[in-house]
Amino acid sequence: MDENGTVHEHPVFSAYVQDVDASLLRDAYRLMYLTRRFDDEATALQRQGKLALWVPSRGQEAAQVGSAFAFAPNDYIFPQYREHAVALHRGVDVRGLIEIFGGAATAGWDPRKHNHHVLTKVLGASTLHAVGYAMGLKLDARIAEETGQLQTGQGQATDPATDSVPPSVISYFGDGTSTEGDVHEAMVFAASFDAPVLFFVQNNRWAISVPFDVQSRVPISTRAAGYGFEGLRVDGNDVLGTLAVTRYAMEKIRKGEGPVLIEAETYRLGAHTTADDPTKYRTDEDLAGPLKADPLIRMEKYLRENSYADDSFFEEIESEGQKLADYAREVALNLQAPDFDYFFDRAYAAPHAQVEQERAEYREYMAGFEEE
Repeated sequence: MDENGTVHEHPVFSAYVQDVDASLLRDAYRLMYLTRRFDDEATALQRQGKLALWVPSRGQEAAQVGSAFAFAPNDYIFPQYREHAVALHRGVDVRGLIEIFGGAATAGWDPRKHNHHVLTKVLGASTLHAVGYAMGLKLDARIAEETGQLQTGQGQATDPATDSVPPSVISYFGDGTSTEGDVHEAMVFAASFDAPVLFFVQNNRWAISVPFDVQSRVPISTRAAGYGFEGLRVDGNDVLGTLAVTRYAMEKIRKGEGPVLIEAETYRLGAHTTADDPTKYRTDEDLAGPLKADPLIRMEKYLRENSYADDSFFEEIESEGQKLADYAREVALNLQAPDFDYFFDRAYAAPHAQVEQERAEYREYMAGFEEE
């Protein structure tokens, strides 16, 4: 689907979206819109001092929704920190996201319930976690084959149509993170052990203030060849294209053909985080093209021009978005952060000498303010 909402045939990937109907397209737009409305509200809440930080996803909704719609319930997702649409699709309550960025929780939800791991602000770490989990799934499958027990994954998959699908793992990260050493190590292990993992890179063109052409001389997707697996590049502002390519990749992974890398080319329309000022490093002219390629605009055009949705549909979605934003605001305004010792208690499952030393240092530091 191009910027004008026109769909073009592809000799390979069009077959992977032949079953897409008006209902699924409306569901995709709905999730994209709700994600953006929630994202805008969370950004405003941080600006008003109700959240410690927020990571905007404006402009990247199609890459997230298109890919998320390709996964089975028993697939396990390792996000970074910007994949709000994926979390919502997995049934994560926005309360969990608000609590994390408001400093009131370390996780926000039960990863096992949603097959969606907790967020990480350590760039690249989730790729290592994803590959390790995928290697574990492969080992489980081998044991299951030897014992005759069907492998169904570790989560809450209950759909008979997908319970028998071999579970796979997805790792989301950005173009900036792709230059981290952890990503290289993760891909080496994934290739060496044919781990059932999808590396999904949202190339939003900026690693905070560093443009992509400084980060890499070649498209990220081409790096996959160096590790010995397939790399694909797709317009990340195109829901249909992203869905098709991700379905293709997941089919390969489920067949045991090893990992796949997808580079979804999109654009970060907002700031890297609310601690960032993008006007310091990009101009209005830089944004002119990306604003025309806004994924929500092209999707609305397509729905309207094909009579898949009318004014009443968009009004209904707008009303639903406002209710979600109101709920997010209510949660944020009533957040109660626990005593900071709560976080020391959750660093390890058992007492740890280094943590206790850090706890003592923190208390000594805070005591200095009390004396003043």
